[in-house]
Amino acid sequence: MSSSQSPRQTAVFLLDQVLGEHRLLAELLSSNALETLKPADRARAQRLATETLRGLERIDRVLERHLRKKPPLRVHNILRLATQELCGGGDAHGVVNEAVSLTAAGNRTKHMKGLVNAVLRKVAENGPADWSKLRVPRLPNWLRKPLAEAYGSEMMGKIEVAHFAGAPLDLTAKGDAKQLAEQLAGDLLPNGSVRLATGGQVSALPGYKAGDWWVQDAAAALPVAVLNPQPGESILDMCAAPGGKTMQMAAKGGVITALDISANRMERVTENLARTQLTAELVVANILDWQDPRQFDAVLLDAPCSATGTIRRHPDLPFAKDGTGISELIELQTQMLNAAAGRVKPGGKLVFCTCSLIPDEGEVQAENFLRDHKDFTADTGLPQGMDPAWRTQEGGFRLRPDYWSELGGMDGFYLIR
Repeated sequence: MSSSQSPRQTAVFLLDQVLGEHRLLAELLSSNALETLKPADRARAQRLATETLRGLERIDRVLERHLRKKPPLRVHNILRLATQELCGGGDAHGVVNEAVSLTAAGNRTKHMKGLVNAVLRKVAENGPADWSKLRVPRLPNWLRKPLAEAYGSEMMGKIEVAHFAGAPLDLTAKGDAKQLAEQLAGDLLPNGSVRLATGGQVSALPGYKAGDWWVQDAAAALPVAVLNPQPGESILDMCAAPGGKTMQMAAKGGVITALDISANRMERVTENLARTQLTAELVVANILDWQDPRQFDAVLLDAPCSATGTIRRHPDLPFAKDGTGISELIELQTQMLNAAAGRVKPGGKLVFCTCSLIPDEGEVQAENFLRDHKDFTADTGLPQGMDPAWRTQEGGFRLRPDYWSELGGMDGFYLIR
């Protein structure tokens, strides 16, 4: 991808990949495809693609009124991106012109530039009024059905409202969170995370280079609060990359061994630790056949999962996935939880968590684990920022995107100590 690409052109490429090839944005953004773009252009392209995916159901409803039949995917995505911008108050002249230029630039699409021009002029005229009358976009059926069964249709509606609202930027402070909130004009959340209303370019924010903080959704910061690491405790952080929880525990004075199967992802942990000047022992290994015999005072397993709790931040996920592979993930979680249990010293602590909304990856896993491991009991202490109403029957906590809605929501998570 050349550096002369505009953010809109890049955003269309991202939409083609997610909706045509079922690839995840995170995977695309960390691939070589975008590395020639300037950071600001890359951030804008990502924002445009993310907003389009978040409102996709509404966008398609607006476009349906002006299309006789579905155009080819590339043209459809050019129209979708432009519709999102027009309905969001974008400059009609600039948006329509670039959409027409992008259509004209492709050999297979140039004959459709007249259609794109005509459709978008109608959208510019009527789209914003149509937009506000449409329902909040729903999750695709593969995911909506099981979640509605788990939470009921009323809760499902609240979760979808939270997804559509998107996610603010949450930071974890290395030092004093109150001071950081004041410095960045952010809000201090009940759990001590600092929330900024606008994202912008993260690396340009004050304190980034100095390593005063790192980006971490408030819900993702809660497993460490539940673990409650003490200075000098030996702690194993399984599936550690990209390192948010490793840094949290190191900042509290824990002696951390951070383990992850992926050498690539572990590079991020190395970079993050260097920036924040925190230390941990890094191990690239599969926990299921890690030969090291050590046991630890505490073990944290943030297990691989469907990531369905992160949709307000990653609206590509429901379109890039279709539900296949979740049963294999559930089996892997069980194996990893058993391996984690073997790493805990007698009298030690184990925290299991997943950023999933699917009970089979949370409550059910914990129930089965407690049934099969009579030497473990659920610790139901209440950490800072945790609401007693989030407790689950087996002694864990269920976090949902619609919680803290007046503060801007949180990622969906399950956790138990």
